[in-house]
Amino acid sequence: MKIALVSPYDFAYPGGVVSHISSLGRQLERLGHTVKILAPAATPNSLGLDNLIAIGRPVPIPSGGSIARLSLSVWLEHRVKTILDQERFDVIHLHEPLAPVLPLTVLCFSNAANVGTFHAFHGSGLQYLLSRRLIDRWFQKLDARIAVSEPARRYVSKSFPGEYHIIPNGIDVDLFSEQVPPFDAFNDGKLNILFVGRLEKRKGLKYLLCAFGRLKWQYPNLRLIVAGPGNPGKECYRIMSERALQDVVFVGGVSGDAVRRYYHTAQIFCTPATGKESFGIVLGEAMAAGKPIVASNIEGFRGVMTDGQEGFLVTPKNEEALALALERLILDPALRLKMGQQGKRTVQKYRWDGVAAQIVQCYEEALASHRATPAREEAVGA
Repeated sequence: MKIALVSPYDFAYPGGVVSHISSLGRQLERLGHTVKILAPAATPNSLGLDNLIAIGRPVPIPSGGSIARLSLSVWLEHRVKTILDQERFDVIHLHEPLAPVLPLTVLCFSNAANVGTFHAFHGSGLQYLLSRRLIDRWFQKLDARIAVSEPARRYVSKSFPGEYHIIPNGIDVDLFSEQVPPFDAFNDGKLNILFVGRLEKRKGLKYLLCAFGRLKWQYPNLRLIVAGPGNPGKECYRIMSERALQDVVFVGGVSGDAVRRYYHTAQIFCTPATGKESFGIVLGEAMAAGKPIVASNIEGFRGVMTDGQEGFLVTPKNEEALALALERLILDPALRLKMGQQGKRTVQKYRWDGVAAQIVQCYEEALASHRATPAREEAVGA
């Protein structure tokens, strides 16, 4: 099959959807399919991707407690139509298919079998409710629909009911489980707690800093490593200053290879996100690396791990509960090992070969549905 993977987000900026599309594309190519990625990209030439077709220049837009880097250009139609005419895709797989502007534009002019994957989980679904009347006609052009988790399915189906396949995000288990050397600078006998994620409020870093502050005085051999792009913000700086926190290291945005080394440098992984997470790719990566986890007890995370098995789930925004869970792992190396080993078993169900097989089956169903309803396009446009 010739497949287009469409992203609404800047492909030059790290994020869960971008990572998902990149990994899915590689897996589909291993299966013998031809893949092109259509996405906005601020610096397309720096990515070194032969199959990336950059469309539109992204701008930062506040969205769901985060910053989404989308292209809002209304002048994409001609370029999109030209690309679709030239490439003649069998399947167009749109990620966040109702997001502005690129996915909606592609969906509008697509004559291929259309598959949409819904990643978001932002609570009330008000965004979809407000735009439903405007974009329902394009939603009807989707031949198959995927949600990455049950929370993501519920979120979108409030406004756009229908049949959805639940297919989780994939994890490159072999890549993250491969033994790579820890960073020498942090391999000095201290116990390393690792945070990986964009430095946004909803990722909950300030609560981890507060918990770390509670623990550091009693356990001076601790270190907190923070890996991810962005600015910690005034609250985080205030907490570190007021508590005179030592051994908090911000390493910034890091490459995929470096992230793997940070997982293997740490003894404990912690993600204290406050909500609006539909899955939690970092949980899968940490499990593949064999690390015990302390995470917020939020819906998207509960679908990936079980409290007391791969780690501990704690009340969101509760620094005391976070500190107590971390302390249990700090004090018990055997428990860390046990939970890490359980994580390695759990993550097997998110292997990319299995996830990609489910997605390809969706493509085949979409193609069959599309071929069976040749008059649908005219009906939608009427």
